[in-house]
Amino acid sequence: MSGTSRKAVASLLAGSAMASLRRFLLASGAILLIAAAVVACSNSPPANLNSSCDIFEEKNGWYSDAYDSYEKWGVPVHVQLAIIYQESRFVHDAKPPRKKLLWVIPWKRPSSAYGYGQIKDSTWEWYIKSTGNRWADRDDFEDVVDFIGWYGNYSYRNLGISKSDAYNQYLAYHEGHGGFKRKTYKKKAWLVKVARKVDNRAKSYHTQLAKCEDSLDKGWWFF
Repeated sequence: MSGTSRKAVASLLAGSAMASLRRFLLASGAILLIAAAVVACSNSPPANLNSSCDIFEEKNGWYSDAYDSYEKWGVPVHVQLAIIYQESRFVHDAKPPRKKLLWVIPWKRPSSAYGYGQIKDSTWEWYIKSTGNRWADRDDFEDVVDFIGWYGNYSYRNLGISKSDAYNQYLAYHEGHGGFKRKTYKKKAWLVKVARKVDNRAKSYHTQLAKCEDSLDKGWWFF
């Protein structure tokens, strides 16, 4: 093969390689865009926050996660949901709003609370140490419902709060076990009103679940 022919073949192969590379990059870009869209969709809050049935029908796997927590810790699914609604409106990476410096400039956040359950760093570390669930994340629904179950079970064992008592469970959740014992919530009329809202929402979620729970997925079954 002449030098000119070899150059022509090399040029052709180079062009083919570049075309293949372009196709690969385009395909990879499309895959990345699809993956990003899937992640964004999976992390977005449910469309209808007022219906427990709609929440679980939209978010595949959530009911199984919440039911697993219920079976493990005994805190009912509707109580778990009502607490998450109040804390984050089901926003996976929720944080407290920043304080304002000179009423205008965004400043520090009032606490380290984060995720579906607005859980502080120290409380989350306590949960991980107590359960050994070291890979848990506060922006993961499965981990947060397990945390709420664990915390509610602790409130039951140490404070005598019924696991179905959304009102007092929420007060203990918000104020901490020490704060609940000291009854700090009695000086916070706004918090008592919020706890009543949590209790009412839990009852509403419970009524709704009674109509759809049998059709919801509790996880894999093997025969």
